[in-house]
Amino acid sequence: MVKSGQVASFGFSNPDRGQLGLEVVDLAVLRRRYTDDTLTKVHRTDFHQLFLVTAGSATTMVDFVDHPCEPGTLLHVSPGRVLRLPDGDAEVFMVLFTPAFPPPLDGTRPLLSPFGPVRRTVPKLEQAVITRAVQDLKQEYRRNVLTNEPVDLLRQLLGALLLRIARLPSDIDPSHGDGRFERFQQELERSFAVTRNAAEYAARIGYSLRSLNRICLAATGQSAKALIDARVALEAKRLLVHTDLSSAAIGYRLGFSEATNFTKFFTRETGGSPGAFRQ
Repeated sequence: MVKSGQVASFGFSNPDRGQLGLEVVDLAVLRRRYTDDTLTKVHRTDFHQLFLVTAGSATTMVDFVDHPCEPGTLLHVSPGRVLRLPDGDAEVFMVLFTPAFPPPLDGTRPLLSPFGPVRRTVPKLEQAVITRAVQDLKQEYRRNVLTNEPVDLLRQLLGALLLRIARLPSDIDPSHGDGRFERFQQELERSFAVTRNAAEYAARIGYSLRSLNRICLAATGQSAKALIDARVALEAKRLLVHTDLSSAAIGYRLGFSEATNFTKFFTRETGGSPGAFRQ
């Protein structure tokens, strides 16, 4: 763990088998492993995290949004997102894995995308199936730790679990899987610190601004400009809690030539000043 600013950064580290890029663990075990301060600290990781709530209730913060969790809630936190572990009395299966560990499967690509939805509600008819898939993965994980066997079966079981999850309905509009919208997301991730001009994004991916807005509205109910500004605001939030950079320096990093313009932008997008948010 490396601390930077007010957020802890965790790199993947398997305590059971050092070179294995997967860990399957209950949240209760994780709670015994770390101090209360570590468990409640806002942090980010360089690996994927799946949380399947099987009993009780909790709240999990991901990218500054609180997600209420109850039995049947499944969360996916992709690398780089900011989170706080589930609180409350929830019983939670956790599957942690590096980006390189799962088998390459087209069907899991939208799920593992950094733009994918965080929260899914597993339908009651599917809960036993998903829980069993996690338990099978956990059983094979324990066997692998003890025997040091090849990881082929572990990879395939993880792939099967991810495919099952990917076909579940997400808690957002399914048009998020639109390949045109994904191209916009990829360009936004590359360029949000360079430009906030929606017309430039449309030109870069080969659409008119009207077409891009139509694609974004279908996927999210928001215009391209609203999504661009929201992504810049999210990065500003991450930098405010993840670094000790001044508000002016963060604004400059995000393409604002004047600190006052960044402060006005941030206040408009979030309802409060950068300094108030950091505190």
